[in-house]
Amino acid sequence: MSSIFGVFKRVYASVFITGLRAAAIAPHALVLPAKSHPEVELYAVAARDISRAEHFSKKHGFKKWYGGKNGYQELLDDPAIDIVYNPLPNGLHYEWTMKALAAGKHVLLEKPSGNTAEETRRMFSLADQKGLVLLEAFHYRFHPAIQRVRAIIDSGELGAIKEVDATLALPKGLLVKDNDIRMNYDLGGGAMMDCGCYPLSCVRYLTSSNPSAVISATAIRDTRDPRIDTGTTANLTFASLRPGAEPVRSTIKCDFANPPRWGFIPRFPELSVRAVCERGSVELFNFVMPVVYHSITVRPDGDVPRTEKAYTFEGGEGEDWWFTYRYQLEAFVDKVRGRTPQTWVNPEDSIANMEWIEKIYEESGLGSRPQSTYVLPTV
Repeated sequence: MSSIFGVFKRVYASVFITGLRAAAIAPHALVLPAKSHPEVELYAVAARDISRAEHFSKKHGFKKWYGGKNGYQELLDDPAIDIVYNPLPNGLHYEWTMKALAAGKHVLLEKPSGNTAEETRRMFSLADQKGLVLLEAFHYRFHPAIQRVRAIIDSGELGAIKEVDATLALPKGLLVKDNDIRMNYDLGGGAMMDCGCYPLSCVRYLTSSNPSAVISATAIRDTRDPRIDTGTTANLTFASLRPGAEPVRSTIKCDFANPPRWGFIPRFPELSVRAVCERGSVELFNFVMPVVYHSITVRPDGDVPRTEKAYTFEGGEGEDWWFTYRYQLEAFVDKVRGRTPQTWVNPEDSIANMEWIEKIYEESGLGSRPQSTYVLPTV
């Protein structure tokens, strides 16, 4: 299996790539954002297959490439590199993030952060010990659109939240193919791990809290490997902020193999989050990639509905064309440089998201993905 890993300098950036997934996501998540960031320089790439590393490097403007059995480690040993972007399969996140942190590199880590919450705790613990920046790349959280929805909820305009639901469902064959690593149990595969981590993160963000319980969870099992879910629906509750009030209800849905209607009509992607409050509701269509298109629909009870859009922050930070990844990179570099980022995903948030992914898997009967056996050598 080939992989590519990438890094920055002014801040020097590097990238790991494994197979088609990493090669596909890295240009959007790192390469294009870095090219518009004045403090970031694309520096090195590593892959198991050195010819693949060379091709990716030359195509995207990196200065160096590493490959072969020791390619990843050779990249980490390069003293010029400041930052590593790790988009490897979920099951490899822990090993190579721990190695990167041990080598003194800041890490931008694809979500979900690991296969288990314990892996996530250990990674953030090491980052803290080393004084390094580790960020789980929930890029949507850095965009003005989702932050505007949170501001509407927090303003009290619509009253307290009663229910919040989020969905990320993709048509069958659009993203995940039969041999995709997302379908590999040993590498941390499954829909709840892949697209399900988004709606879970989103409802936690909008409620400003963690669930109190998983009421039910149902998985659609892959016919070739019943340990893998191609889709999961979970019903959660959150504690109400109002004394004596009913718990906040939440349904999250994820699916990366949504079948055609009536067997032949392709479905559109479902990418929405909706909060029902005491005095109205607010819904964001396309919370994952709002720069492409999004709408924020506010429906106050007894008043005229309105539609908003948010591509930049009120203070002027950002550009209309900035993708979620570009906002994320801005925050990440700010943190590395010792500046205060506009927003952040803290370690406790990442650990909690992984804990609740595991609880949903437990309730569905599938159980957690296998924990890494890698042990960081002690000096």
